[in-house]
Amino acid sequence: MTAWAQEQQVGDDSLLTFMGDPYSDVTRALDMELTHLGPQGVGLINRCKRFALHIQNGIVKSVRISEREDDPAGDEFPEDTCAPAMLNVIKGLARPGDEL
Repeated sequence: MTAWAQEQQVGDDSLLTFMGDPYSDVTRALDMELTHLGPQGVGLINRCKRFALHIQNGIVKSVRISEREDDPAGDEFPEDTCAPAMLNVIKGLARPGDEL
């Protein structure tokens, strides 16, 4: 994860934290395991759905999942979980006076 963060130019002082889930513990706990037969049929097992969480003070404020019937992995249409969409979600949750 460190190499990926460096490649993305995410420094140690960033608000972002890159974390791995090599045994799918978190993936299963969040019910985000990709179980669609399409990806599994080509050998993609124990894969996580493409998702984004907005967590504030340990509380999940919003969840977005990029999956469609014709794109269960969200590879073709990841927009719902990309930064611009999540920033819009966060802005939409803000109340007057909130610090973003």
